[in-house]
Amino acid sequence: MKSAYDIIKKPVLTEKSYDQFASKTYTFEVDKTANKIEIKKAVEEIFDVEVESVHTINSDGKVRRQGNSSGRTPSSKKAYVKLKENSKGIEFFDSISQ
Repeated sequence: MKSAYDIIKKPVLTEKSYDQFASKTYTFEVDKTANKIEIKKAVEEIFDVEVESVHTINSDGKVRRQGNSSGRTPSSKKAYVKLKENSKGIEFFDSISQ
């Protein structure tokens, strides 16, 4: 079984993710094989919060060319994690948004 730190790879810090901090929705890059239940348990374990819902997105890598040859950038999986209303925020993101 994977640890919580193997499932949650890193936070995604974009303009869209910054706008969602007010509604207690946070974005993470996660392991491609992880399901929503595993992601929910990992976030609750790492950050000590209560998760309401998890939405996931699989993104294929983009095609890139170098001269005559072409290849793909790595594919990834993102998770949008919404916390419950009575749950505290994630301190890492709260310190960024101020």
